[in-house]
Amino acid sequence: MRPTTYILVLRVRKLLREEEVAQGLYHYLAEAWKKRYEDPELEAVWKKRLIEWRKQPSIVRIDKPTRLDRARRLGYKDKPGVVIVRVKIRKGGLSRSRPNKGRRPKRMGVYGYSPAKSARLIAEERAARKYPNLEVLNSYYVAEDGMYEWYEVILLDPHHPSICNDRDLNWICEKQHRGRVFRGLTSAGRRMRGLLKTRGLRGTHNYKWKKKQRERRERRRHEAHRGARLIAPDEIREKYHKGDLM
Repeated sequence: MRPTTYILVLRVRKLLREEEVAQGLYHYLAEAWKKRYEDPELEAVWKKRLIEWRKQPSIVRIDKPTRLDRARRLGYKDKPGVVIVRVKIRKGGLSRSRPNKGRRPKRMGVYGYSPAKSARLIAEERAARKYPNLEVLNSYYVAEDGMYEWYEVILLDPHHPSICNDRDLNWICEKQHRGRVFRGLTSAGRRMRGLLKTRGLRGTHNYKWKKKQRERRERRRHEAHRGARLIAPDEIREKYHKGDLM
């Protein structure tokens, strides 16, 4: 048993003794993850782990997920055809090279660029490019320091018999799911597209679609458009816009 796993087991046993009603294993794993910096032993283990991760390549295939409860919640199964990859992403904005032509500093375009994609989505795309025969199922946050962020990506082999015969995962074997991470179909991609965040009922995707359909049906357009509804007396509309308006 690895030292980190042994410390987590001790932490889970301590939580079990403190509570009267026992919960499931994944509940206590999640609680131990939330308090990983409060326990001195776990904090020392994480510090040592980050030092090792900084020296490793940007994309590393691992045997077991670091956060087992989170991985299982996202569909991970310990079986052939399922691959876990840890991806290292540099933090910060995307500063560009300074141009050598004349312009004022405000228009240099060096600072202030922030990517429209989240770091998790970038990690998923890099993992998919590293393993082109696999499809991205989902991903989750693992750790960060002052310079990097680490995410673990769950990849599936759509041609493996164990995946094709799995009733929970065989949907990814269909052809319409090829390259799903590059089309914004994963959880991180849908969040980037604005399909997972809402500001009440009027911010939902269904409400926006119905509103756009109603505008098309009522032909609401910009005033400069030929078929726009104009606020003008009836005689002016009949004289200059006869036949344009409904």
